[in-house]
Amino acid sequence: MVQGQDTTAQAGAARTRGRPRSFDRATALEKALMAFWERGYEATSVSDLTRIMGIGAPSLYAAFGDKRTLFEEVVRVYGATHGAFADRALAEEPTARAAVERTLREAAAEYTDPAHPYGCLVVHAATNCTSPEVEESLRDRRNANITALAARIRADVAAGLLPAGTDAAVLARHTGAMIQGMSQQARDGASRGELEALAEIAMSIWPHD
Repeated sequence: MVQGQDTTAQAGAARTRGRPRSFDRATALEKALMAFWERGYEATSVSDLTRIMGIGAPSLYAAFGDKRTLFEEVVRVYGATHGAFADRALAEEPTARAAVERTLREAAAEYTDPAHPYGCLVVHAATNCTSPEVEESLRDRRNANITALAARIRADVAAGLLPAGTDAAVLARHTGAMIQGMSQQARDGASRGELEALAEIAMSIWPHD
């Protein structure tokens, strides 16, 4: 009798362990992305996430890990979707100038799109962040973008597409400052047209060959 009860209990436990999730992981992840994008890392609590994602805390921890691990995955997803326009421009445009012009134009559109929170998640999520690890990770991402652009500018200088005296590091950092500033301006209510006008001014200072 006891042996039969043990067998029944083991079978029930196996069914529980093998039971599929009652929520769609990708959908829940997108909801978390929107929450972090809107509120930033620090201001988004685990209770906020469980409410917005529509799951309990045990399900969140089981599927995504802790808040920081979830955020790291959110940032990766953001970089491959909403925030991918800069990488695409750098990969597809023939010159650094064309890539930056396209990036700023698309940033103006993306950062003011009413279909999602305004601005850039990687910029906004760092606001008032007290986690050194999260702050460092976001800073490294932003600096990596500037480094990649600087390398592209140096290649154009070497190819004679930009003047020999062009300071690639400064020009790349200026672009980074523009992108980050456009993100905050969008959150402050700037329109797409207003940001596009800023992009035109930013491009007017680029050196010509």
